[in-house]
Amino acid sequence: MSRDRAEALVAVATALTWSNLVLPRLGLGSRGRTAANAVFATAFDRAIHATNPDLAPVPWTSREGTALGVAVAAVPVAGYGVIASVPTLREAVAGHAGERRTPLEFAEWIGLHIPVGTVYAEETIFRGTLDPLSENVFGVEIGSAVAALIFGLWHIHPARAAGDNVAATVVATAVAGYGFGLLRRRGGSLAAPALVHLAINVVGAFTTRLGSDAR
Repeated sequence: MSRDRAEALVAVATALTWSNLVLPRLGLGSRGRTAANAVFATAFDRAIHATNPDLAPVPWTSREGTALGVAVAAVPVAGYGVIASVPTLREAVAGHAGERRTPLEFAEWIGLHIPVGTVYAEETIFRGTLDPLSENVFGVEIGSAVAALIFGLWHIHPARAAGDNVAATVVATAVAGYGFGLLRRRGGSLAAPALVHLAINVVGAFTTRLGSDAR
């Protein structure tokens, strides 16, 4: 095995161990998990780029990436509008009773935990680091598929904790990760995948809450 592939496997193992083993065992609350994920993501990104000087950093913003992200993010937002307007759809997307939060907790969730603990952390780790690393090692076609699969596996513990179907979650998030990778390559920055990622998660939170409130 080449050194590059060995380093890539170590990076993958580190990320998956953090998400599925280390972070859950820390027993942190939502604020603690958000802070821990953000710190880990930043340290992970810096460590991988420091040990791989040929790995070019991915900028967070670009004009093309921002425009692309806004355009694509409009799709889930429009979907939310459809769901909000149909009572049967609102009830269909209702979350578990334990997911209900007070208005202040919900505002914190969509204003802090999703943007920082999820979007910043995951875009930094994946589209900013593991995606380009995998593409450098395996080539763009295979590397993008490998990175997407890793993104799906990253969500194993979160799926279990939420009571969701693990296999379905891995497949869905892997597909999403592949799409996010395409947006990063097309837009030339993290802006497009980050904006779409943020829109999907925030819209998902709103639709779940809307359905639960309708019950």
